[in-house]
Amino acid sequence: HQASEQFDWSEISPTIFGAVFESTMNPATRRAGGLHYTSLENIHKIIDPLFLDDFKREFAELKAKKPKTKNALASWRQSLLAFQEKLASLGFLDPAAGSGNFLTESFLSLRRLENEVINELQNGEMVFGFDGDFNPVKVNIHQFYGIEVNDFAVAVSKAALWIAESQALQETENIVQMHIDFLPLKSYANIVEGNALRMDWGEVIPREKCRYIIGNPPFVGFYLQSAEQKNDILSVYVDEDGKAYSKAGKIDYAAGWYFKAAQFMLGTPIKTALVSTNSVTQGEQVADIWEPLYKRFHIQIIFAHRTFRWDSESTDKAHVHCVIIGFESGNETHSKQLYSGSNVQIVDNITPYLTASDTTFIKARSKVISNVPEIAKGFQATDNGYLILDEEERNDLLKREPDAARWIRPYSMGFEFINRVPRYCLWLVGITPKELNQLPQIKQRVTDCRNWRNSAKPTGDAYKLRDMPHLFRPCKQYKDAPYIAIPQVSSERRRYIPMGFIQNGMIPGNNLFTVFDATLYHFGVLTSNVHMAWMRAVAGRLKSDYRYSKDIVYNNFPWPDASDAQKSQIEQTARGILEARAKFSESSLADLYDDISMPPELRKAHQANDKAVMLAYGFDVGSMTEAGCVAELMKMYRTLAEQTAKA
Repeated sequence: HQASEQFDWSEISPTIFGAVFESTMNPATRRAGGLHYTSLENIHKIIDPLFLDDFKREFAELKAKKPKTKNALASWRQSLLAFQEKLASLGFLDPAAGSGNFLTESFLSLRRLENEVINELQNGEMVFGFDGDFNPVKVNIHQFYGIEVNDFAVAVSKAALWIAESQALQETENIVQMHIDFLPLKSYANIVEGNALRMDWGEVIPREKCRYIIGNPPFVGFYLQSAEQKNDILSVYVDEDGKAYSKAGKIDYAAGWYFKAAQFMLGTPIKTALVSTNSVTQGEQVADIWEPLYKRFHIQIIFAHRTFRWDSESTDKAHVHCVIIGFESGNETHSKQLYSGSNVQIVDNITPYLTASDTTFIKARSKVISNVPEIAKGFQATDNGYLILDEEERNDLLKREPDAARWIRPYSMGFEFINRVPRYCLWLVGITPKELNQLPQIKQRVTDCRNWRNSAKPTGDAYKLRDMPHLFRPCKQYKDAPYIAIPQVSSERRRYIPMGFIQNGMIPGNNLFTVFDATLYHFGVLTSNVHMAWMRAVAGRLKSDYRYSKDIVYNNFPWPDASDAQKSQIEQTARGILEARAKFSESSLADLYDDISMPPELRKAHQANDKAVMLAYGFDVGSMTEAGCVAELMKMYRTLAEQTAKA
């Protein structure tokens, strides 16, 4: 104990404990648990807008009101003491506490503010007339509660809080110019070991004591969840009758913490802010995760950070893309803060898509909501590579069998399409037995495909195709005609997803979406900034890349009620885009749509097309922002959805 009291704790960073703990875990274990520890910068992205900025503002206003006369000073000091008591009355819960970084930095931030209060109360004077039990400090680690499933992390978080309390007290001693008796290990931190999704949070901290919930829940997508984690989610995401929601098995693990927090907050002034992967704000998951929270627990988002790269104090940093969402329960009307990097917008409402518009949930739709051609995925070969050829294999085959040329077609998945990687396929639709027997090289590939499919699991798609080994898996929507090609995945660095108007007979792979019976008008609208704004708002992501979808992005997109003249103008500007591309026929779409290397001719063609499409919607070209565009599209979508529901 004597050694603990004499040790200089001021040189120890409590939050470094998280990095040390993270470094003791191998990457596979960390990924399985969705464990990502946090830098101070990112902690403050949560705690500053949630509570700290308000308290700092309140204290600054108190300081500004400091009276100059002694008669008024006593009343002012009482206001300071009341503010200090307010800080000491707050309860904090981190239900995914990890190594305690959120709790530790929140405690230190409150104590720094309290020390400023104490400094004002002392007015720089030495304290006399108090015995050895004197302690001007009110804020303490008893206000901070946590739940953590890892027993070692529980111990680490307690130690971090003890060190933080010692450091803060040393700062207080310097202010009051006297020693305050304190031994860190005498204090107790309320961090409990357990699975937060299976626990009653009220048994850790009573709801009436809790004021803020903060944390960094595990980042585990639904595809990567263990059986135990899936059961955790299914036990949490339940309706009023205790039955799991239909899509509960297809949402991120972190969603369980959002649900539990919303449930815990209902009817209280508690505010919550959590960090999670950006997938909770994208694609089909948005309605599945957030609609129950809005309808049952009346939550509203009060601030949010749009997608950013997550950093930790660890040397082995996990590359994840995150959002931060702060929310409360109730119908209070006040401005909200929407952050994009270092920029912040003050808005009236923030949707779960992290857009500044009225809240609307875009649900998966199997048919288009507007009167436009259907969209479909391209072909899934299901061939183990026997029907697919790279350029070298194609050239070798043609050298051996020149007559095979009529049965070879260009073929592309999304990556090859964007990056202009030559790829081909055997397109044997309509080949006769005689023709196949005259091409032994092709016949051998078909034989190999049949053998592979025949050896597959009887319940799988490959086995079901064993009697048609010369063909890809069927695609009912395919036509041997021009079509629009849309890559499923595209870099977020591109302003436009590079789409194609295909007329060379290229066979689309299953990572390309196809729109048949489409005209240049449809191509122009789809490649416009209006459609891109919609896509950025509602599409899913693969890491940070755009993940275009049929059921969410395309089928729900509200098309303009364009006149014939407007359609003709869009066809003209769409043709201009294709003509501008043709001037750079040796460049890939990746080259052409790189924001730095994009040719001026192509950029101007897109700008002309953007203008034509915006005019067809009736949007003001000069003043319409992307956020405003999304807000208008959401209104149009709601009208269409209501009309469709009535039909």
